[in-house]
Amino acid sequence: MEFKKFLAKIEAQVPVGLDVHIVCDNYGTHKSPTIVSWLAKHPRFTMHFTPTYSSWINQVERLFAEVTRELLQRSDHRSVQTLEKDLRNWIKGWNENPKPFIWTKTAEEILESLGRLLKRINSARH
Repeated sequence: MEFKKFLAKIEAQVPVGLDVHIVCDNYGTHKSPTIVSWLAKHPRFTMHFTPTYSSWINQVERLFAEVTRELLQRSDHRSVQTLEKDLRNWIKGWNENPKPFIWTKTAEEILESLGRLLKRINSARH
C-alpha cells in the first residue's frame, strides 16, 4: 500500500519528538483499517481531512501552479537531483518572502461566472 509506505518514510525522516500533521482528502485509502491501525501505533501523526468539495484546496492547487509557472515551465532539469535542488531553493525563497493567495472575486461574481458557463455548455450541441 503506497500511502502506508509514504507514512513510514515520513516517520523515518522526521526527527523524533516532532509532531506530524498530514492534510489529506477523504479518499478511502487514507482511512482504511490498515492506515487506522498504523496511525494508532504512531500517535505523533495527526490527520486532517479536507471537507468534500473543499474550496480551500484550490489554494494548494494554486501554489502548484505558481511553482510550475515560476520554476518548471521553460526549465531544463537534467537530473532528479537538480530538480530537487531547484525546488528546495524555490520553496526556501517563497517561505522567506511569502505571497498569500487572495480571492479577488465575490461569491456573487463567481456564481455569475458559473451561470454564464452553464448557459454556454447547456446550449452547446455536442
